[in-house]
Amino acid sequence: MTSLGSQPNALAAAALYGQDYYRWLEATLVQLRAGAWSEVDWPDLLDELEDMGKRQKNALKSNLRVVLMHLLKYQYQPAGRSNSWRATLREHRLRLADELSDSPSLKGYMSTVLVECYQQARGLAADETGLELDQFPEPLPFRLDDILNIEFLPE
Repeated sequence: MTSLGSQPNALAAAALYGQDYYRWLEATLVQLRAGAWSEVDWPDLLDELEDMGKRQKNALKSNLRVVLMHLLKYQYQPAGRSNSWRATLREHRLRLADELSDSPSLKGYMSTVLVECYQQARGLAADETGLELDQFPEPLPFRLDDILNIEFLPE
């Protein structure tokens, strides 16, 4: 089939994207594996690839904020320390480790968003603890290696 003859298949694939995402995904994989380039819904595929990168970055930032918030809570509200806090720290550190294992280049991204995430974590920690925001130091008090260290707890 010529490229022009395949246009309806690409249009059908684009329509499928809005109707049944999983089916669209399966069809796109079949088309790519078969080398049926003219049948591929390229605009939506490119959007999906871009979104995958954004989702990875957002997940990394979210997990980083949770770890930072719990480190602050652990350090500045010692009376509230619990196994639940330690479990949350471990869970989100494991998620970060998984993300960095799958995509080591995200460690550089993590370094660029670390201060931003820390400032957001300060606000979250203040909200959760009821402590004033200024009780949490403005400059980041933790090293990245400690933040990612599954055993590190501030004292």
